[in-house]
Amino acid sequence: MTTLLDIHDLHVSFPDGDGARVRPVDGVSFSLERGRTLALVGESGCGKSLTSLAILRLVPSPGRIDPGSSIRFGDVDVLALEGEALRRIRGRRIAMIFQDPMTSLNPVFNVGDQITEVMHAHFTITRRDARDAAAELLQEVGIPDPRARLKAYPHQLSGGMRQRVMIAIALAGKPEILIADEPTTALDVTVQAQILEVLDRLRESHGMAVLLITHDLGIVAGRADRVAVMYAGQIVETAPTATLFANPSHPYTQGLFGSVPRLTGPLARLSPIAGNVPPAGRWPTGCRFRTRCPVVHERSETEPPLLRVEPDHEMRCWLAGDGPR
Repeated sequence: MTTLLDIHDLHVSFPDGDGARVRPVDGVSFSLERGRTLALVGESGCGKSLTSLAILRLVPSPGRIDPGSSIRFGDVDVLALEGEALRRIRGRRIAMIFQDPMTSLNPVFNVGDQITEVMHAHFTITRRDARDAAAELLQEVGIPDPRARLKAYPHQLSGGMRQRVMIAIALAGKPEILIADEPTTALDVTVQAQILEVLDRLRESHGMAVLLITHDLGIVAGRADRVAVMYAGQIVETAPTATLFANPSHPYTQGLFGSVPRLTGPLARLSPIAGNVPPAGRWPTGCRFRTRCPVVHERSETEPPLLRVEPDHEMRCWLAGDGPR
């Protein structure tokens, strides 16, 4: 498979007010292949969304991507791009669906204008052709009567409709990579399923690669080819989806699975993970999960690297070196 996106040792930092810097994203590495879906999973505050913003060079000020980080889109060094060269990547070859469509959509422009704006920014196209293409995109994402909806404003649409409009805007640039940051946040279960089905269908029809950011393991199953589990700014486990679901190995990943309600099998209490993700700058030394971990390793005060559990399956835990548990 062709690697479209390769991220290596990504560090994103912010000043802490005392002259030092804290790193909410600290040494993240992963790759994304054409036509594949990678799910980036973890609790709120783990650094998932900030990682996605870094890919598009949208880290909010006064944050920065630190020297030594690498983001490559094919043979292009994204961190070396500036001005027009960066704009040719952002929104065109790599597009993003943000978490909250109500705050991402402009309330004073109708749907049609917001979709066609992307087309006019990246292609030479007439106004009429752009409106026709926008209507086709709305139909493709499952919005009925798309011609009429082009004239609608965001407040006139339901949450599910607004999210579909966000997908249409992302597709307007014909991207090779689609970053979907919590694409079903605040939607009811039925609408969530519909949105995810739209994304699956579009990935197949357009041949895109998808980076799916979520805290919901139920979304990952059956949709992602590979999963990277993130905790406290680091990737703590990565594996093909089927492998991870069959053998979650990192104690944090096991905790995430233990927190998922089950509709089949014997009824049992949920097993929530104790405590909360500590803020950046207050992470424990060594293994960052050790203060919440039910199985603390004797070497946990020394930070573990990513260690192999089995072929194509790694985790950032000293337990990986102890063999089967």
